[in-house]
Parts: sequence; structure tokens; C-alpha cells
Amino acid sequence: MRLDVNLLDYVLIAIYFATVLAIGFAARKRISSSLDFFLAGRGLPAWITGLAFVSANLGAIEILGMAAQGVQYGAMTLHYYWIGAVPAMVFLGIVMMPFYYRSKVRSVPEFLRRRFNGATQLLNAITFAVAQVLIAGVNLYALALVIELLLGWPLVVSVVVSAVIVLTYITLGGLSGAIYNEVLQFFVILAGLIPLTVLGLIKVGGFSGLFEKVRQSTLGEGGLHTWANTATGDNPMQAHWIGIVFGLGFVLSFGYWTTNFAEVQRALSARNTNAARLTPIVAAFPKILIPLVTVLPGLIALVLFSGWGQQREYNYAIPVLMRDLLPNGVLGIAVTGLLASFMAGMAANISGFNTVFTNDIWQAHLARDRDDSHYVRVGRIATVAGVALGVGTAFIAAGYSNIMNYLQTLFSFFNAPLFATFIVGLLWRRMTPWAGFWGLLAGTVAAFASYLSYKAGLVDFGTELNASFWGAGLAFFVDVVVSVVVTLFTTPKPAEELRGLVYGLSAVNLEDDALAGDARWYRSPVLLGTGAVVLAALMYGVIL
Repeated sequence: MRLDVNLLDYVLIAIYFATVLAIGFAARKRISSSLDFFLAGRGLPAWITGLAFVSANLGAIEILGMAAQGVQYGAMTLHYYWIGAVPAMVFLGIVMMPFYYRSKVRSVPEFLRRRFNGATQLLNAITFAVAQVLIAGVNLYALALVIELLLGWPLVVSVVVSAVIVLTYITLGGLSGAIYNEVLQFFVILAGLIPLTVLGLIKVGGFSGLFEKVRQSTLGEGGLHTWANTATGDNPMQAHWIGIVFGLGFVLSFGYWTTNFAEVQRALSARNTNAARLTPIVAAFPKILIPLVTVLPGLIALVLFSGWGQQREYNYAIPVLMRDLLPNGVLGIAVTGLLASFMAGMAANISGFNTVFTNDIWQAHLARDRDDSHYVRVGRIATVAGVALGVGTAFIAAGYSNIMNYLQTLFSFFNAPLFATFIVGLLWRRMTPWAGFWGLLAGTVAAFASYLSYKAGLVDFGTELNASFWGAGLAFFVDVVVSVVVTLFTTPKPAEELRGLVYGLSAVNLEDDALAGDARWYRSPVLLGTGAVVLAALMYGVIL
């Protein structure tokens, strides 16, 4: 698996690393308060935060994970984009961001404290922190895997070196350093993956040649369809349309995109409410087309190489294509793109971790009323701790031949019940503080119980991925039921304390932060969001 890199490739990689660190040092000069460190001073335009939003998600989950899914499940992987991302991203921009941004919260757990109570905030902060460390480990493992292939270093050495690079620019530049690097990384990633996809298509005889070869592969005709046979489960993913629509399209998708602070944090750094609403919507348009450079290479790898899931791990789809298809120079750009994607993903996890730990655990429950510089210092220490923990969890990810299955399991544990608590609390003002806490806890426990039952053989969901769909649905259902029951026996908050936090109770003296030009059609969140959803639906028409 060793990649045949030469001096030119190394020079390109070195230039990229030098640029990343330079951005970190430059961003450091802009940090004068905790708001600057954790939320980039809330002064960034929508196009920057939008690209950072999609780039933060364009880590191992997207590059190695979705290519691995393409090999294992074929075209059904497209569900993760067109029903499993775009509608939720639009919903976040149009509906949720006004509540987040105008309430001036610094994180999702802080919003839960205002809507419910400190116990709910602390529970969510702890589960979020654990999730981000685990997911950071996935990105770190993927980054180390590429370095291992590139340089031949042992995995342990590769993990540590990779961690130090990410740690340096986040510790220096805070969220500003992460965001500006994510914008750069977005373009570097595409520069690496587009040539790989084009050369791969040429190798297999174009789209027609690829489709014919997929039909002859282990996936067969099912590898070319998204909805075919989902009423019976007779498809590569062994998934039922109910699990896809409700488990993935509603619970997992909305749970991830609307409540995952690692993503929401980018929108909170925008310069005003309209820019914050546009952030996930701007990101939705490239998200629709990203399968062309992730899932499509997976299908190409499927037909060019054999032994997937046996002698060859699914996670190796992209590296194998790079090794066999790319000439030197282009190979250096592709390797740089991979490194950029994993660094972007890990940076998002760690910047979210340090913010939530500092604001929602340390400041809210352990050390209140300290000076602002104290919390900036704690944030930097939390960054170091988060990266160190990520090094440990990287070796958990190493035990999975398809890291996407692992990630979806984590999302069913942590994001699905949180979305239930959040959406019920947003729409139902009667929901009480302790209903928020017990509903969230019960939903999380239900997701764990569902997964353990599957692993123990007590329930057969077919595949681990399908198990995460049903686990997410169960977590959502249990959370809602427990929330309703607890609400009937506990006392709700007074209406005045809920202003700006639930529908039907707007905040008093809400400031208009609109800027010149926000009223133009191309800055309308509703218009652009509708366009993104329609475009995603039309893409399904191309390949059903």
C-alpha cells in the first residue's frame, strides 16, 4: 500500500503544512477575548462560514467513510447526502439558527440550560464532549493512516505527529484559525479528489463502463439504485425505506445537523442573524455534489479491485485509487487534500470540544465568575486535553474496517435523542426542565440498549448500519414518550423565562441586526433553502 511519492509531492505537502501553521499564527493576533477564541468574534460573512461549515464535515466521515460506503453499499450511499443532509441543513438555517443566534448562546448545551436547566446542560455537555473525542479519534486515525501509507511510519508515530499539527493551529488561533484553515482545506480537498475521480472514470470506460462493471460486481444491479427494493430490504444495505426515511432522513440527519455544536459553531461565528441562517444553506449546495468525488470513487474502486471486506479493508478505497491512478505531482495534491480533509474534521471536533468543556462544564458548573483571560487559558488547555484523548480513541476506530459504520453508531447514541429533546422543547412550551433531562437520558440509554441487543444477537437488523437507523428511531421515540410523561408530573418554567427560546414567545426588545443588501433575493434563506431541497430531489431523479 506504500504510495510512490517523490520530491515534488513532498514539497507540495510541506507548503500546505507551512500555510496551515501560518494561518494559525496570523489568527492568534485577532484573539483578545474568549468570544474571539471560541466564536471568532461573531464577525464572519456567510460565504466564509458556509464553506467552513461544509469543510468541517468533509473529514474522514466524508472522504474515507463515504468512499468505503460506496464500495460496500453502492448508490444507496447517496441517501446520506440528498435525504440525510440537505433537508436538515436547510431546516437548521431557516428555523433553528434564529433561536441559536439571537439568544446569544455560545453553544447548544447553553441553549438547553436556558430552555430547561443546568442538569440538562451538563448531561448534554458531557455526552457531546465524549462524542467529539471519539469522532476526533476517527479523523486522527484516518490522517495517521495516510501518513503511514505515505511515509511508512508506524501507526502510533503517525497518530502522534498528526495530532501535534492540528493541536498547534487550533491552540494558537482558536476558532478563527480553524475556520480560515477550513476554507483553504475545502479547495485543497477538491483539487485532490477531482483528478482522482476523472482518471478513475477514464480507467473504467466512463459512466457507461462503470455502470456495466458495477452490474457484474458483487453488488449487482442493486449497486446502481437508491430506492429499489427498499420495501423488502432486498438491497445491498438491507435497509427498509422506513429506516431510511425516519431513521436516517429524519432522526439521524436532523439530530446531527441541527444540534451538533461542531457544525452549529460555524454558523454562530457569522456577523449577523441573516449570515448565520445562510451558513448551512450555502453549505448545502456543494454538499449535493460532493458524492461525485466521494461515492463515485468508491464505485470505481469496487470494480477495479477485488477482495473488499476480506483481504482489503473498505477504508482503503481512496488510498488504493491514489496509488494506482495518480502520477507524481497530482499524487502530492491528492495526498495534501486527504490530509486537509482529516485535519478539517478533527479541528471541528476539537474546537467544539474546547468550547463546550470551557463554557458548559468548567464555567457553568466548576469555576464561575472568573476573569475572561482565565477561560481563554482553560480553552487552550482543553484543546490539548481533547487532542490527547483523541489520540487514544484513534485506536478504537482502527478496529473498524468501515469507519462510517462506527460513526453512524455514535450519532445514533448522541445526536438522535438530543434532537428529540430539542425539537419537542422548541415546539411545546409546556415541556418542563426535568422532562428535558430525563427524556435526553432515557433516549441515550435506549440507543445504547438497541445497539448492544444487536451485537448480542438478540435483534437482527441485517447490517450494523441498518441497526444504527433503527437505534436512532428508537432513541427518538423513547425520548419523546419520557419527556411527555415527566412533563405531566412536573412544573413548567414561567412564560417570561422562555421568551426567545420557544415558538410563540418572541424575545422582548429584539434588535434588528440586518445589514445593507440582506433583503436581496440571493441572500434570502427561504428562497435559497427551497432551491437546495428541490435540487437534491431532482438528483434522485437521475438515479433511483
